[in-house]
Amino acid sequence: MTSTPGASSSGPVKHNAVPPTLAASAAKTSRIAPHSHIKGLGLHPDGLAMVDGAGFVGQTVAREACGVIVELIKSRKFSGRALLLAGAPGTGKTALALAVSHELGLKVPFCPMVGSEVYSAEVKKTEVLAEAFRRAIGLRIKETKVVYEGEVTELTPAESENPLSGYGKTVSHVIVHLKTVKGVKQLRLDPSIYEAILKEKIVVGTYRLGSCLQRVGRSDAYASSYDLESETYVPLPKGEVNKRKELVQDVTLGDLDNANARPQGGQDIMSVMGNLVKSGRTEVTDKLRREVNKVVKGYVDQGVAEVVPGVVFIDEVHMLDIECFTYLNALLESPMAPTVILATNRGNALVRGTTDIVAPHGIPVDLLDRCMIVRTEGYTREQVGRVVQLRADTEGLKLSEAVVQRLAAEGERTSLRYALQLLAPAAILTTLAGRTQIEEEDISEMGELFLDAKTSAANMSGTAATSAPSADERMATDT
Repeated sequence: MTSTPGASSSGPVKHNAVPPTLAASAAKTSRIAPHSHIKGLGLHPDGLAMVDGAGFVGQTVAREACGVIVELIKSRKFSGRALLLAGAPGTGKTALALAVSHELGLKVPFCPMVGSEVYSAEVKKTEVLAEAFRRAIGLRIKETKVVYEGEVTELTPAESENPLSGYGKTVSHVIVHLKTVKGVKQLRLDPSIYEAILKEKIVVGTYRLGSCLQRVGRSDAYASSYDLESETYVPLPKGEVNKRKELVQDVTLGDLDNANARPQGGQDIMSVMGNLVKSGRTEVTDKLRREVNKVVKGYVDQGVAEVVPGVVFIDEVHMLDIECFTYLNALLESPMAPTVILATNRGNALVRGTTDIVAPHGIPVDLLDRCMIVRTEGYTREQVGRVVQLRADTEGLKLSEAVVQRLAAEGERTSLRYALQLLAPAAILTTLAGRTQIEEEDISEMGELFLDAKTSAANMSGTAATSAPSADERMATDT
């Protein structure tokens, strides 16, 4: 039976309902990440955790402990150490690491990775860890530049005969007129800039800014030219065309390493073909990193730049082997090291790369001694219900009270992640049925379509036991 829009919600909703109209499905929606509701640790000024705050529900002890860690980091007393989050899957370890990054500042780099990322056929394991650490160290560069800002009123490329060929012409220079409220200025630009002008799609009526070309928008004088278009209109700039501006640029040491490790080749055909056959990843040598660090130190000493230590989050840290753990010890002791947060869901486990070393969480004792361990606890049924309601509000979904209670029970029986994963599919059924609120029958339908891990494993075990021949059948077959 097919449910049509507007049908009664008393019976079960079938998943093959009539799809909505094209106009309804064409609405533009933004992607919602799993932890987009996390805005911080949700602590009071005295350091105590709120019951529900900044997107967090429960985990009060772990949040308060992370708040102490944040204060240690801000006071620069956490060097040489790491934070280890230990708890069962789905207890908010990644959310806590992201919240610590938010508490440190919006522009603080956050570099997440999992332990298995280090096993690559192209790059050494230690190189992957070094790259992650370099990407988590930010550099805020402040400099004052002379910029030319204004509306482009004339753009004329001047051509001349090509000296290298008897055919065709080449651009010798470009004449640009820039207009502001106070006047107009003519600029004679190098022909190499003309390529950047074409790339930025700069035409008469648009703005250009700075020593590097940037198209800010189109002059608002042209706003009435069309009834509907995608242009961004900006007013005419005030002041002179030539002015000084303080520009702030945020980069990471990893960006500087890659920029220097892969110099740009020429424009000839051999250089282009050489770039095509090169490997996708290039290892950065220690010598290059030392040179980059020397340049960065010079910028910091001059007051031009400021180092912003970020956060490296290594999930499933027990997947690293003994070589990686040894290299982590050296990275933690380096003078320019970010904040390191590790996460694991293992108890006593064998350290990878060894045959006889069993350690807590699968981490060698010498690295564990450098870690401050925080435990994450499981969620109660009431807390699961609050998390479900919070995610529904974030995704713009309406839930009935019965749905919240049903998902809370499912989350307690199976896992919190399974309960949250049922929200979006149930919302699709609700839309197909022409309703705006998710009802309990939608969740029942989702439970039939999508199984949790325990139910799926039990079904597979039952199927295997049913399909396996008995001893008498095996003897008869052998006979």
